Amino acid sequence: MTADSQPGWIGEVAFNEDGLVPAIAQDTASGDVLMMAWMNAEALEKTAETGEAVYYSRSRERLWHKGESSGHVQKVHEMRLDCDADVILLRVEQIGGIACHTGRRHCFYRRLENGAWQESGAVLKDPEAIYGAEQS
Repeated sequence: MTADSQPGWIGEVAFNEDGLVPAIAQDTASGDVLMMAWMNAEALEKTAETGEAVYYSRSRERLWHKGESSGHVQKVHEMRLDCDADVILLRVEQIGGIACHTGRRHCFYRRLENGAWQESGAVLKDPEAIYGAEQS
């Protein structure tokens, strides 16, 4: 995808030097922050086109359609851009109720208590049951 073929609104996003922008997924019903991932221009455009969250995996160096292996798709209800144009907020419906690859509802399950990180979110489904032996 070239800059000429992108919708004009993508040009208003302030991508970092790697061509990425952080994207926060928030549950549209509860307001819970589910996860943070990265998007490039192509992921952002595909998300807008399909109505489902598509991210960019830095470790795999490719687009990643949320739920492609787990089935835990994020249906996008609304996309927002922050005041500095450098963070995307996706208001989503989390299909299956699990957003985190650890099998939890959200990725922010560690809470700082008395100088140590404590786990606070229950595992809803064993990650091996979701992804098999190839979890990343």
